[in-house]
Amino acid sequence: MSGSEVQSTETVLNPEDWRPRRAAHEARGAAFGEARRRRAEAGEREPVEDFLFTYYPFRLSALRRWTPGAGVALAEADELLTDARFGRGADGLVRVVAPDDAQRARLAFARDLCVAVAGRPAFLGCFGLHEWAMVYQQAAERRHQGWPLRLGPEGTDAVVRTLPIRCTHYDAFRFFTPPARPLNKLSPDLDGRLANEQPGCVHVTMDLYKWAMKSAPWVPAELTADAFELARDARSVDMRASPYDFSAVGLAPIRIETPEGRSEYEQEQRRLTKKAEPLRARLVSSLNLALSVPVR
Repeated sequence: MSGSEVQSTETVLNPEDWRPRRAAHEARGAAFGEARRRRAEAGEREPVEDFLFTYYPFRLSALRRWTPGAGVALAEADELLTDARFGRGADGLVRVVAPDDAQRARLAFARDLCVAVAGRPAFLGCFGLHEWAMVYQQAAERRHQGWPLRLGPEGTDAVVRTLPIRCTHYDAFRFFTPPARPLNKLSPDLDGRLANEQPGCVHVTMDLYKWAMKSAPWVPAELTADAFELARDARSVDMRASPYDFSAVGLAPIRIETPEGRSEYEQEQRRLTKKAEPLRARLVSSLNLALSVPVR
């Protein structure tokens, strides 16, 4: 057995259970960052993982740090007490510390957002045009300098003018160029995330990694690692559907300017939405457990 139930909300893990689990996660987390370190040393760029390590401002070391999450007590775990995220109880068992009021507010928002997203249908008609709207009429100042535009500046602008822009994600919309912003069917803002975000959005899928990482140490590290892998998958689709030519790094374009490309993008959205559902449910469950811990 991997542990014994001592309360309805707590599991006790013995060292023969939690130490291999920690070691496996630390090895997995180290592997995530290895390619990033090699590229940095060589001065090379890559649009998928580089984004995950820059746009989401978490250190490489954060992916390696293990936590069992809330609701788990560890026996013979004094070695973890050098990490301020852990504390020893009167029973001698080691647990993650309880969240304070500010931390609980952050956990509650992440939980409420995940629940809201899970409760609405996926919208699959955006075709990844957010990346195109980020360069509209400003190709010379585009974010990914050094990567060519597949259709050139004029061809890229023509796609934005021709297809409907229906972005629901605030953190994508805020990077639209000023001429592109009025073309969007919505005006998503920071305060409207609970009302606007939906499960078909590739950025919402990527953000599961952000919310899991922001919820550390109260969600299991393995869940965060799973969210990172899903975010990497979603970001790859995001870049393949973008106006850029990333074929040099093995990213075959999804040509959303064509009916066939839009169909391919929708299929990828459906696949990512399905992959995200169980992970989002696990995150909600972990956050509910964390929020049940008494305030410290």
